[in-house]
Amino acid sequence: MPMTFATDRGDAIPLHVVNQDAVAGWMAMQPARIATWVQASGFEAELGRVTVIPAEDGTIAAALIGYGDTAARKRGRFHLAGAAAKLPEGTYQLVTDLDAGALEIEALGWLLGTYAFDRYAKASGIKARLVAPEGVEAGRVETIAEGEALTRELINTPACDMGPVALEAACVDLAGKHGASIDVIRGEALIEQNFPMIHAVGRASDQSPRLIDMRWGDQGPTLTLVGKGVCFDTGGLNLKPGTSMGLMKKDMGGAATVMGLAQMIMALGLRVQLRVLIPAVENAVSSNSFRPGDILTSRKGLTVEINNTDAEGRLVLADTLAFASEDSPDLMLSMATLTGAARVAVGPDLAPYYSDDDALAVALDAAARKVADPVWRMPFWTPYESMIEPGIADLDNAPSGGFAGSITAALFLRRFVGETTRYTHFDIYGWNPTAAPGRPKGGVGMGARAVLEALPEVLGL
Repeated sequence: MPMTFATDRGDAIPLHVVNQDAVAGWMAMQPARIATWVQASGFEAELGRVTVIPAEDGTIAAALIGYGDTAARKRGRFHLAGAAAKLPEGTYQLVTDLDAGALEIEALGWLLGTYAFDRYAKASGIKARLVAPEGVEAGRVETIAEGEALTRELINTPACDMGPVALEAACVDLAGKHGASIDVIRGEALIEQNFPMIHAVGRASDQSPRLIDMRWGDQGPTLTLVGKGVCFDTGGLNLKPGTSMGLMKKDMGGAATVMGLAQMIMALGLRVQLRVLIPAVENAVSSNSFRPGDILTSRKGLTVEINNTDAEGRLVLADTLAFASEDSPDLMLSMATLTGAARVAVGPDLAPYYSDDDALAVALDAAARKVADPVWRMPFWTPYESMIEPGIADLDNAPSGGFAGSITAALFLRRFVGETTRYTHFDIYGWNPTAAPGRPKGGVGMGARAVLEALPEVLGL
């Protein structure tokens, strides 16, 4: 089903959104026949409750959605999407006094709820179509939904069909759609062009490691997005147990998220010079796998002791961040499914991020609340720097002790960023473990919509 609004042909079914404390007032304004029907149905406008009102000829005359109360709504988001999944198929027009901001979030949630991953089996999301509510910027909402759908599709596709080769092809398709340029460094060329850690992590796979470099736009401030593209992570020689390996098709969730964000930026025509960098690898096991105890020399010249081959994402990102910093972008963001510690800290819904830029953090937090894309600021806690210094090399890729795993990973990445570069790192999950309104179980974008909303203020667009 297309993630677009329905065309209003004048035959859309009125869909009334009713707060729990407004039921009596709404009923008093209705014809007796409708009021009697609604009362008989037991409709009390609990959050997500749906009642369909029949016409005399048996068709649907109207429908009601309960919008609950403030306390109930605080426990979730995209409430209309949850109710829309219960509606009969048809085209609906909202009748509501929700303000424009809330309407835009609810309309987006409805579109996101139509997504279903159907590449391998029949599946469907919300079947009811929505006419764009008045006051909502329909084209922008559709564009954002399209970007989120791209992210979900890439994450949901298993590694047999979404390895480094396929991820590169998806980037080429995205670049072609928007007239962006793309360059790819593959295999042994990574060694020749000084990306030793990307090569080391990906060399054991039968699909060669690669660095994908996409550029778009020639005016405005420079924005660089870096996404972790580990298409499958076995853990390497520090092999993951099977239960931990089951979701590792999503370990390229950072790459998928920056691609979805790039799609939004390009389709909306933001006045930026955009660069997207994705180190695309598979952390496989073979006779030439990199080993625990190895010491790698990075692009920046810093040496890294490998104390766990399952801490590979920070290695490929390190070379990429060092490369990106050589261009001194006005803003650089990295997104990665980097640590389990982040999930322990904030769970699957929140996108934790690290930034030394207070103004950016204020703008990002406000944007996240506005667009219902929750983020949470975490500290680049400099006193922990000693935890990533092993003694026989400049850095340790997997500090022992078990404390502050997400923070130490972020500090590791920061070591590879130029001192004058504005840098923010997102340690995302990229997966929705249980179905929720607008967010089916599976791959999901995190933080991208908040970043998109914050960019005009952050970059002065």
